[in-house]
Amino acid sequence: MSGSKLSKVSAGAAATQAPPPADEELLGLTVHSLPAAQASDAIDAAERSRSGRIKMFLVLLVCAAPVIASYFTYYVIRPEGRRNFGELVVQQPTLPAMQVQTLDGKAFDLQSLKGQWLLVSASPAACDDICQNNLYLQRQLRESMGREKERVDWVWLITDGGEPPQSMRTALAQATVLRMPQAAVAQWLAPASGAQLADHLYVVDPLGHWMMRFPARLQQGDAAKARKDLERLLRASSSWDKEGR
Repeated sequence: MSGSKLSKVSAGAAATQAPPPADEELLGLTVHSLPAAQASDAIDAAERSRSGRIKMFLVLLVCAAPVIASYFTYYVIRPEGRRNFGELVVQQPTLPAMQVQTLDGKAFDLQSLKGQWLLVSASPAACDDICQNNLYLQRQLRESMGREKERVDWVWLITDGGEPPQSMRTALAQATVLRMPQAAVAQWLAPASGAQLADHLYVVDPLGHWMMRFPARLQQGDAAKARKDLERLLRASSSWDKEGR
């Protein structure tokens, strides 16, 4: 009899025991669901970061597309039988970041030459026959570009401290004449094997890359061939390069 009562009392106590508070259940759910929420947030952050990088890459690609297309057209898509007169430079060294001097001794930032196609020659100030011929051809090649000539500048780099002949001053009125040490020029431009730095005309693109070298000791009869190379370069870059800096 007493055993029966004890069983009833135990059953009644179990039946009347209060359920756990709702807060405890909520706390339990919250604690156990935190790792899943953190993992989801981490995945979302990674996806946003990846999406941001892709968008930035696409923007850069759109900005660079005209330049890439023009160089691809000139260097890769070439009709059969076509040959460059000038020698294309593979490495394409960039314009040095340095201060040089004008003829009157003023400081000049070499980087400010960017933004134009450049026809460059380099020699001592005494300017021998080769030098004078190169300067003449630089001027003639620029003038032969017609309406496109405003996209081209001709530059003479004087590699020593001498003074050019007074008789040349008038002819150099439209040229950019700068003093740049021979060693500094040689770190940027280079002659063909067996030639001297002063023997060539060098072509620099508007981004400041030396990209072509005409044959040493260019003659008047070769000017038409050099002009064709320049015309192709100007035509290939017309979509992104405009006259003036």
